[in-house]
Amino acid sequence: MHPDGLVLIGPLGVRTLRAAEWGRDVVAIGGLTLGADPIAYAMSYASRANGSTGAAGSLRAFTVRKALKTHGTGKLVEGPLEAGDRVAIVEDVITTGGSALRAVDGARAVGAVVAGVLALVDREEGGREAIEAAGLPVISLTRASEILAQME
Repeated sequence: MHPDGLVLIGPLGVRTLRAAEWGRDVVAIGGLTLGADPIAYAMSYASRANGSTGAAGSLRAFTVRKALKTHGTGKLVEGPLEAGDRVAIVEDVITTGGSALRAVDGARAVGAVVAGVLALVDREEGGREAIEAAGLPVISLTRASEILAQME
């Protein structure tokens, strides 16, 4: 949530997503609150900051709640997500893959078509494999082993 991180992650996330064959026609991004929220918002802002629009341009952001609201509208998903939208699930850290898969279920419950998962960090603890076993491609901006190697 630090501004320096948002300035780096937003554009990098958008470039990485658009470079993936499955990410070129994604129109919305989001994931399980709270870890995915700042990433989705930074990417949404970065996608629009250069003035681009349309399917290959700006990205709408959404949030998947951990549980249905018991008051108000009672929504599981908040944000401008529409049935039929092709979306990417974003994740701060993939460990087991459970959070990303919960977000996938939430997005699909409102009719979105999930194209894949983009994570900042893959902890390399089986999460990527769990998500791929569910039939979804995964991209991570970095892996735990790469971070550790830089620390040495």
